[in-house]
Amino acid sequence: MKTYKYHLVAFLAFMLWGFFSLALKPIAYVSSFDVLFFRILFSVFLITLFAIIAKKETVLQSIKKYKALNPGDKRKSLVLNITGGILLGLNWFLFIYVVNHVNVKTASYAYLICPILTSLLSYVILKERLNNWQKIAIGVCTIGSVLFYISSPNHLLFAIIVALSYALYLISQKKNTYFDKFFSLIIQLYVIFILAIPYYIYHGFYFPTNFEFYFYILCIAVFFTVVPLYMNLYALQGISASSVGIMLYVNPLITFCVALFYFNEPINILQITSYFLILVSIFIFNIKFFTKNDQ
Repeated sequence: MKTYKYHLVAFLAFMLWGFFSLALKPIAYVSSFDVLFFRILFSVFLITLFAIIAKKETVLQSIKKYKALNPGDKRKSLVLNITGGILLGLNWFLFIYVVNHVNVKTASYAYLICPILTSLLSYVILKERLNNWQKIAIGVCTIGSVLFYISSPNHLLFAIIVALSYALYLISQKKNTYFDKFFSLIIQLYVIFILAIPYYIYHGFYFPTNFEFYFYILCIAVFFTVVPLYMNLYALQGISASSVGIMLYVNPLITFCVALFYFNEPINILQITSYFLILVSIFIFNIKFFTKNDQ
């Protein structure tokens, strides 16, 4: 089976995410959790509306399919979707915090190391095979991360946690084959929303009065949440978690360029070397894609 369309969809999804900081930075005056909550709120509304208008049959079929599952598979499907929602919500919060309160460059680095981290975890958890070139790529990536730590010891931890949360999300969803991916996405968004409500009630509701805030939240919900997430989950139907993980490099390269040329964030020689080594590791890892199609 040809998998070009799945690679293209994954590529476009991560390309969109590369510009995410352009919508986050203008609302940095709002707390990270408030941005997360309204992102979830708008996303849940939009995806529910879309489901009612265009995906009603898909939702009904997924519910029917769930009812037909045996008890064991019902539990597995719920665990995978709830886990996916938790990991996705954690990744969103951490990314928003890093972009608005650390720097865009560190957020970029998180997704630069994420493809290799995803592949390593896929090897350990999903037992997906790694060839010798891929093992070398992981070694080069590790060297690059050490250099980044030397240059920014306080920032590498943020990068690793952001990368790890998304890598685990990708891996968990590779096993989530019980429903249509759109239905799984609906469940996960509602999981995040439900988990966020108690915290928001405890700390008191806050509704920004600036129209600009809601404009950017709407952009985030549409172009940086619902659309790319569905594209990402769709791609996982046709290619491996490792392949989707490799597509992640599109995101940080664009984010890195935005950080340097739009936000004018500084960079030193160690960081440049670190980024270069990570790019080399991605190239080494991708050698197999130049010689054969992913199955």
